[in-house]
Amino acid sequence: MVGLEMNVGSAMLKVAAVQMSSNSNKENCLKKAEEFVFLATEGGAEVVALPEMFNFSGIIEKKKKNAESIPGPTINRLKELAKKFRIYLLCGSILEKHRGLFYNTSIFLNHQGEIIAKYRKMHLFDVTLPDGSSWRESELRTAGNEVVKVATSKAIFGFSICYDVRFPELYRKLAKGGTQIVFIPSAFTLETGKDHWETLVRARSIENQFYVIAPNQIGRDSQGRSYWGKSMIVDAWGTVLAKAPEKECVIFAEIDLSLQEKIRRNLPSLSHMRKDLFDFIK
Repeated sequence: MVGLEMNVGSAMLKVAAVQMSSNSNKENCLKKAEEFVFLATEGGAEVVALPEMFNFSGIIEKKKKNAESIPGPTINRLKELAKKFRIYLLCGSILEKHRGLFYNTSIFLNHQGEIIAKYRKMHLFDVTLPDGSSWRESELRTAGNEVVKVATSKAIFGFSICYDVRFPELYRKLAKGGTQIVFIPSAFTLETGKDHWETLVRARSIENQFYVIAPNQIGRDSQGRSYWGKSMIVDAWGTVLAKAPEKECVIFAEIDLSLQEKIRRNLPSLSHMRKDLFDFIK
């Protein structure tokens, strides 16, 4: 999916990632998200990203009751924010209900409050962790099947959600499509995050020579599950430009798209890929 705005503009771009702890009080989560978006705009951010499932966290039956169509109450509130502050806003992800199915869905809004991209999480988190905890995302959600990018007046953005980060094929496909900045809104667990989070996020950046904005959940949710935090913004060389402390907060970074062009020109690894051997990446 390539969206509405096709003129890629100036090289420098100030971005922000929100780190927050969601709970089963939806209104509380939404107010918190709105406050963090305001703080991000106060800091001069032109692009703001919220984490995965920022608007609600709870048991499966309550999740079903709080699922929304798109657009719906949550996205409509954020559309007004994006328009008011004239920012590009990555609406982390919410539980979308569509034709009787549920999806983990990310929405990207432009500075006029318009939906310009919609991504449904492809890879569902069905795992048993070393601490014995079990996660079965597919018990409720259906996997998406579309690689999504959008060209805007700021940059070409690509989309993914949390567990997707473990599947480099998605990111290579985004890179081959010209993506400059990739979002990875997440609710990365404490158990996996301590060993894998930074390594995976930086690896996707280094491999594909694009910027990564990775807002993460932190703290403990209403089910007692803990999240790693350490939200990050990483440049196209794999350097961590900003990393969140262990609290709810907003982090900022300046993205320099001319640096990315230089990196791709001087170390043209994407053009060196053996397409004759790896023809599954188009």
